[in-house]
This record gives sequence, structure tokens and C-alpha cells, in this order.
Amino acid sequence: MLWATAGVVALGFLITLEIAARRYGLPGPITNQAQEVMFAPKSGPLLYAGMALMMVVLTWRQRFIAAGAAIGIDVVFLLVRWAVDAKATGGHPFGNGALWVILGYAVIAVTRRTGRERVLLLKGVGLGLLLVAGRKTGDTWLLITSKTRPAVLDQYLATADHALGNPSWLVGRIVTATGPIGAHVLDYVYIQLAVAAVVVALYQLRNVAVERRFPGHHLVRTFLAIGLLGPGIYMIFPVVGPVFAYGTGAFGTGGEHWAVANLWPDTPPPIHTPHPMPYDEITPRNCMPSLHTAWATAIFIHSRKGPRILRFAGTFWLIATLGATLGFGYHYGVDLIAGVVFALTIETALRSLDRGWDRPAIQLVAYGATVFAALLVSYRYLPMEMAEQPWVFGPLLILAMTSVVHGYVRATKLWDPEAAPAQQPEPLPEPV
Repeated sequence: MLWATAGVVALGFLITLEIAARRYGLPGPITNQAQEVMFAPKSGPLLYAGMALMMVVLTWRQRFIAAGAAIGIDVVFLLVRWAVDAKATGGHPFGNGALWVILGYAVIAVTRRTGRERVLLLKGVGLGLLLVAGRKTGDTWLLITSKTRPAVLDQYLATADHALGNPSWLVGRIVTATGPIGAHVLDYVYIQLAVAAVVVALYQLRNVAVERRFPGHHLVRTFLAIGLLGPGIYMIFPVVGPVFAYGTGAFGTGGEHWAVANLWPDTPPPIHTPHPMPYDEITPRNCMPSLHTAWATAIFIHSRKGPRILRFAGTFWLIATLGATLGFGYHYGVDLIAGVVFALTIETALRSLDRGWDRPAIQLVAYGATVFAALLVSYRYLPMEMAEQPWVFGPLLILAMTSVVHGYVRATKLWDPEAAPAQQPEPLPEPV
């Protein structure tokens, strides 16, 4: 019943976004996804990552067959495009096969499976499709933010960011100094965040095929919840980011035509009373909070119970994502603080839904939501005070974030007590 309700809600949400996108003369998430059945997909790796999530419910033999079928279909598509000289413009030349396999198993679940086996296979298909649909949904959300929020609040965040020492400007200069190698590494980490999440999720779901059931809580739930709730904050606090508001722009949009001045990353903005500023109807208002930071935080949290290499990868992805968000000028430092609080609050709520609500969980979710709201209010109404007294407000911002982190760590220690070490028998005295 829970999965059926979630499916109906998700479908209704997708239809709503499709209608909203159509009002602006653009295809919505359903249309974009349907086009990838035949046309070059926007993200081939993401489609294969979705197929990998679906395959957690399959046996190893079925997995090899599914992977082989996906690769074979992609080869056919590649040959056909080569024969008709159709280039994969704006996308990847592979990925259609993975989507075909996912949809094929949906048909198999309905026509060839019954009872619990049908439900389990449909859950796997739904998990894979949700990951893919989440990307399409996010793209449509970003379109809506650019069309419905003509004014942005970047001046407020840039002013408040003085309390943290303008980290985006500092890291931006560091990334520029590393040259193309450092930029390419960070860009790959930033773009393939969802693939990294799938790697951690596959470890968490490795026993589904044997146990024939999903665990109560895993990374995909948190990942999707962050992506679902985050864009709502974009609508409340629209921000385009320092590279657009104070730089030459990126991806051919914004920048010099709409920026306050060409300052990023060489010259921190001067302290002055901030005002809302108009911006174009192309650039997404997707900074507050930093969802890349929230997602990377979730990956870090869920990788803690994995083997050493997975823990190392989770730590690397978090640090590299923070470097990319700041170093490419996509976010201000205050965005990252809000993103961490946002992620921990959602993670606590989802874990509590699985294990049951208790007093520490209720207190932590309420506290995290309060801190997050207080951050947004302070960024909007106290930026001048924050900029003029950085030695007061800077530590306060860090302390607010740290307090939520500490509360989460303390609560999870109560929820997941470590197994007590086996007591060793005391040595007996040697006979005299």
C-alpha cells in the first residue's frame, strides 16, 4: 500500500510538472523521458545507474542477461545512428538500452510474475525509474524557477558570506590555479554525483535478491527526498550563484549582461546594503540550499557502514563536491551550511519513519528545521550585520551547523549501538 501510494503521488507530481512546463512551451519530465526511448539520452551513465538499481532484485544470471541485452540494444542504436548519420547532439550515444531493459522488466513483472515476486520486481523497476525521473523532474523544476522568479537575492547571500570570509572567491582562485586537471576532476565529481550515490546504494541493497525484500531505509530514499523538497526552497529564496551574479557567467547564459559587476573570483564584492536584482529567464535559481552539498552529505553518511574503500570514496566525494560547488562559483559558503543542515534533518526524519519516532528523533527534526529556517531568515534580514561583524556571525553559523551534526551523531549512536565486545575469560592462577 505504501509503495502504491508513493507511485500515485509521484505520477501526479510528474503530470503537474509536465503541465507547468507546457505552459512555457517546453516539454516536461514525462515527455523528456519518453523521448529517450528512441533519441540520444541526456545522461547515459544515469540510465545505466538506474538499471543497476533495478537489478538488485535479480539473480546473477538474470543480471548478466539484462546487462548484455542493454549493451546489445545500445550497439544497435549506435549502428543505426551511424548509418543514418544522426549525431547524439546534447546527449550521450548510449543509455537507450538500459531504459529499454528497465521498461522490459516492468512488462515482465506485470505479465510473467505473481504475488510477492511481482511486487519485488516492480519495486526494483520503480526504484530505477525514480532515479531517472528525479533527474527529469529536477530539470523541469529549474526551468520553473527561472521563469517564475525574475528577481534573485544574490546580493543578500554575497553580503552574508563576508561572515565566512567569502569562501567561493577563495576556492575559485584555488581551482583556477590548479589548471585544467583539477577543474576536470571536480567537474566530473560534480556531474556524476548521482552515479556515486548509486554505488553506495548498491552496497546497501546487495542482499535484496537473497532476502527477497528491501531494507527499511537506504540512500536512495534520502537522495530522492532531498531532490523533491529542495526545489521548493529555491522558489522561496531564488539565487543564481556568484559566477552568474558577480562573474562572466557559465554555459553561455547570464553573466556579463545581468551581473552586478565582473568580480568573481578575483575581487570579493564590497559591503553595501543588498537589494533584490532582476535576472534572465534562463539561469536556474538553484543555490539556496546547495542540494549538491546535501546529496554529498547523504552519500558520506550512508558510506560510513561500508568497507574502507567505500568510506574513503564517500569522504572524497563530499570534499570534492564542496570544492566544486565553491570553486566553480555555483554556490556561496552560506549555501553549503544550509545544505548540510537540510540533509541531516531529512535523513533523521526518514530514519525515524523506518524505525519509529521517539523523543530524540522528534527533537532533532524539530531542531534541524528550526536551525534551517533561522539560517534563511538571517541571510535575508541580517546580511549587513553578518558582514560587519564576521568574528561574531561567522562562528555562530559554524556553531549552528555543528550543533545539528552533533545532535545527529549522538542520536544515531543511541539508535545503532555498537555490539559489545565478547568478554574474555579471566586467566586462572597457575597451580603452585
